[in-house]
Amino acid sequence: MLKPNTFLFLFTFFFAYQFGFSQITGRILDETNSPLEYATAVIYRQNNNEMVTGVVTDSNGYFEIKNFKKGEYYLKASFIGYQTKSINGITLQHTNQTIDLGNIQLALGNTLNEVVVKSKQATVTNKIDRQVFNANEFKSAQGGSGIDVIRNLPSVSIDAQGDISVRGSSGFVVLLNGKPVQGNANALIAQLPANAIERVEVITAPSAKYDPEGKAGLLNIITKKGAANGAFGQINVKGGLPSIETYDNDKVHQRYAVDATYNLRNDFWNVSLGASYQRNDLGGRREGDVYTIINDEKTQFPSTGERSFDEINYSGRFTVEYTPDTTNTFSLGVFAGKRDKDRLADIVYYDNHAVSPADSDNRLYTFQYYNHNLRNRTSDFALGSFDYDHIFKNTSKLSTSVLYEYTLLGGPTANQNLGYPDTSVLYQDEYNTNDNPLHGIRAQIDYSFKPFDFGQLEIGYQYRNLDHTGDFIYERRTDFNDDFTLVPEFSSEVNLTRNINSFYSQISGKKGNWDYSAGARLEVMDRVLTLKDKANTINDTYNYDFTKLYPSASLQYAINDKTNIKAAYSKRVERTTTFKMNPFPEREHSETLEQGDPELKPEFIDLVELGVNKKMKGGNTIFATAYYRNTQNLVNRVNTIYNDTILNRIYSNVGKAKAIGIELGAELKPSKNWTNFIGANIYNYAIDGRFDNRPVDSESTQYSVNLNSTYTFWQNASLQFTFNYLSERVTAQGEDSRFYSPNLTFQKSFFNDALTATLQWQNIDMGLLSTNEQRITTYRPGEFYTTTNYIYEVDMVFINLSYTFKNGKNKSKFIESEFGKREF
Repeated sequence: MLKPNTFLFLFTFFFAYQFGFSQITGRILDETNSPLEYATAVIYRQNNNEMVTGVVTDSNGYFEIKNFKKGEYYLKASFIGYQTKSINGITLQHTNQTIDLGNIQLALGNTLNEVVVKSKQATVTNKIDRQVFNANEFKSAQGGSGIDVIRNLPSVSIDAQGDISVRGSSGFVVLLNGKPVQGNANALIAQLPANAIERVEVITAPSAKYDPEGKAGLLNIITKKGAANGAFGQINVKGGLPSIETYDNDKVHQRYAVDATYNLRNDFWNVSLGASYQRNDLGGRREGDVYTIINDEKTQFPSTGERSFDEINYSGRFTVEYTPDTTNTFSLGVFAGKRDKDRLADIVYYDNHAVSPADSDNRLYTFQYYNHNLRNRTSDFALGSFDYDHIFKNTSKLSTSVLYEYTLLGGPTANQNLGYPDTSVLYQDEYNTNDNPLHGIRAQIDYSFKPFDFGQLEIGYQYRNLDHTGDFIYERRTDFNDDFTLVPEFSSEVNLTRNINSFYSQISGKKGNWDYSAGARLEVMDRVLTLKDKANTINDTYNYDFTKLYPSASLQYAINDKTNIKAAYSKRVERTTTFKMNPFPEREHSETLEQGDPELKPEFIDLVELGVNKKMKGGNTIFATAYYRNTQNLVNRVNTIYNDTILNRIYSNVGKAKAIGIELGAELKPSKNWTNFIGANIYNYAIDGRFDNRPVDSESTQYSVNLNSTYTFWQNASLQFTFNYLSERVTAQGEDSRFYSPNLTFQKSFFNDALTATLQWQNIDMGLLSTNEQRITTYRPGEFYTTTNYIYEVDMVFINLSYTFKNGKNKSKFIESEFGKREF
């Protein structure tokens, strides 16, 4: 047994061994105080400029340089695209001295006036846990929204309904500047102007630091920020030329937008104001055929008519950030606005009939009717957030954030079945509306520090609360002179509360050619759903609670300076929205009711991926990532028969699904002026489960391809062609057809790049192709069959003008919706 003096000697020796050397530490940040990973810190001798040693920063921008002799030194901090910064006068006076240089902030290189060095950024950069795509390379998106940017990414596909999928899954979460957003991903991305996006990071196997929601991973959208103090202003104007193809739609569709940003920054304050208005209509039509079979009687009702969208968005934003010193940052943000979207479906059912037996031509009746269906979806919202960050002397960092949101969701649906061609005859007039006030709170605290030589440790806690109430009114009449009367079995009150407490711990680091990260997140969820119908016959409460651990790990090895290989694992969850749990039917249109399942369970997902990245001569790059995704409690929309002319769409847990695929990408530069980026995703998708006591089994191999080809004529003019293709896909009860869209963009800048003009030709068709249309088919043999071809507007021409006036660069930081956009 060790004596006390011996133990004290060994402890002192160990302590001296660990800490008895000189070291220099610090943290390298960009102009937004965000850490710069893989930045370089190099030490030189002051007397002869001889380089002593150098290191690269970790994922939090930290560096640590050890084992110095006494003497005078200086440090150079650098990162690609940023100005190198020198720290002089570093004096080490004894062997166990530690000097903390604190935060070293680098400025973007393009702020120099004396020398202008122009080089083209790579379209994609691969890191240990993500792929980073430069949004500026997608010129076809200019003047549009974030959707126009992300549709070019290899992992992403967008169908005719505007539904976004990542690696074939619609379950993904959006981060805005690294902060999680609970809202509907499609609505959020569509709300962001494309020219405000700097880059998009696709994080397919996220670490424990991130919320585990999103079975396909995360899309982190980074908005543009500047480097220098001063003022920045930008105004963007977009106008669409009149429609070439009108589809005999009821209204003339309008497309125009304007957004403006003003940013003022000095050494202490960063103040941003922003406003936007968008009118984005879309013409189109649909052609369908449906039949049901009940008691050997087949009812069939083919249809054709208008299906179009009128959409208006406007909002205002204000953010103020105060940085009194290099260790503290306070920020306050508010965001408010209104959204309004109408979907018009005026459909003629031109040969509605029934036959019996089902396989005969013996018609029982034949008639036609006209269905007017107008669905309006609105959202008024206001939210605010407060953030505080503090960096300690030992370079550890504490970050806190609180967000509160109020959103009023709602909107009526009018559904009228009228005579045809005499539309003054009323068969049925239905009107259903809802008010869905939503309150959301998110609070979190994160702490990062470096207790070990081999890695950075991050720990944190997050609390999320969602309180979503809904009042659904369904009314009906059969004569225009009558008042509407309540239909109690379709009218209801639906209230959801959900509390989530989560804790995480993660360690990450770099050693030699290895980068590594591992961690786990523990989540405790409490969900309460209460239901009540207007007839007071139903008053139910559904509780669902769970405690679950979500582990994750990433590993990357640099074979050489041009080739990396990596592997990752992540446990994920896909939570259900209130809409998918509402069991009371909603009249979608004449032939469809839609409802949810109050006992719907969240999906649990295991993600595994293996990847390789390689740089080649001439700036060419290629990458490939193989992945496997296993989903339990798969949620699918499936159909049953409500009556002979109405199908009931239900959201239900149908079983499990597996996806095995490979994602490929390449940036090829055949010449100095010609750059091509192509990405493809190929995967096998299989569903195995049951619904309504019937098997749900389907399997297919499907793929998507995104091509982007740019030719630069002069330094300030370019032509870009993009092509997005999505193959046929299987669903739980059918399949979706292929969908594709070619686009052409010409862009030129004037007045020393202050004014940029963009001419876009979107959805090129010229009457020769089947651009921007998709057929959706669903069936259950012997019971029902439905197929609908959605045909949306083609040959759309836009002109976009963007003017920038500045003394400095844009440094705007805006907050975004946490809860309401998910339900919108």
